[in-house]
Amino acid sequence: MTSRMGVTLLCIEDYEAEAARRLPRAPLDYYRSGATSEITLQENKQAILSWYIRPRFLRDVTQHNMSTTILGHKVSVPFGVAPTAMQRMAHPDGECANARACARMNTVFTLSTIATSSIEEVAMSAPDSLRFFQLYIYKDRDVTAGLVKRAETEGFAAIVLTVDAPQFGIRRADAKNKFALPEHLRMGNFQSDDDKGNLVNKSSGGSGINEYVVSLFDPSLTWDDIAWLKKLTKLPIVLKSILTAEDAILGVEAGAAAIWVSNHGARQVDQVPPTISVLPEIVKAVRDKCEVYIDGGFTQGTDIFKALALGANMVFLGRPLLWGLACDGEDGAYNILNILKRELSSAMVLSGCAAVKDITKDMAVNIQQVPKKNGVGARFT
Repeated sequence: MTSRMGVTLLCIEDYEAEAARRLPRAPLDYYRSGATSEITLQENKQAILSWYIRPRFLRDVTQHNMSTTILGHKVSVPFGVAPTAMQRMAHPDGECANARACARMNTVFTLSTIATSSIEEVAMSAPDSLRFFQLYIYKDRDVTAGLVKRAETEGFAAIVLTVDAPQFGIRRADAKNKFALPEHLRMGNFQSDDDKGNLVNKSSGGSGINEYVVSLFDPSLTWDDIAWLKKLTKLPIVLKSILTAEDAILGVEAGAAAIWVSNHGARQVDQVPPTISVLPEIVKAVRDKCEVYIDGGFTQGTDIFKALALGANMVFLGRPLLWGLACDGEDGAYNILNILKRELSSAMVLSGCAAVKDITKDMAVNIQQVPKKNGVGARFT
């Protein structure tokens, strides 16, 4: 597509710039901001750049594809859509448009608990899509149990439990903007206008979303609550926002079907590690016991290639799909997925990989690990 200035949008950065021109300030800042000084927000992307791709040549790539499996479901590409909140601030169709774009691409869409489209609306809008449901656990456990049961009933394929949110991080932009969900929108997964789940439309003077979380989310969670959750559902449990090998191991022991490496888009604690920097230790820790996913700063096909080389089974993206929605709804989101598909295809073919399984751990090397010759330059060995 083209921007309002008539410029063709060719990459994620183009869409981000165009979305910044189209979105009102408060939603834009909510989507793009990180915690406090936003150091981790910057380092998520910078850390990806600290890895080189080591291409291999003279390999037959005449026939190539990017298909893979996630929790036993075949998808066309090794990347999917992460949960992001309140997508109808970006476009009237919000999460429904995003889910339809994923269905067109044949990849997975993850719906947030604090979405502006309900579980049922998304299922009806994209009935043939592969859908995960991201879960926050509320102080009212009946509310939580109801969300899980609704997701199971509507054909969602997994529950993605976010484990790093006893409260939300300090996001200065939201406080400055006195962010609250616009009055014409509501939390889709809460059924009545007076439901506690819709308190995010209000702010007492700071960030409305932070006040919402402190009021309703359960900060007392422990590893024992994974067992409680498993009793509620037959769906596989994915643990999202793991950043250490120690917690990854505990997650596997608790029965997780997958570990999702994430720092919540750098929106919780600032100055935690960028996700790609901890991916290798987590992959090593869980070995073949479960699948490993990752998000955090991925905006190009080469970024995805590096994560796959480091052992991720699937790479998830959040903000880029919001930029696509803001620019052109479902088609904008689908364009984002297509850009990434083309870029990843190019990286794979030009690096000698005809299939995802051909992307091996020796094909990514950290800049700091590259031997120097006479103190100048770098070379591979």
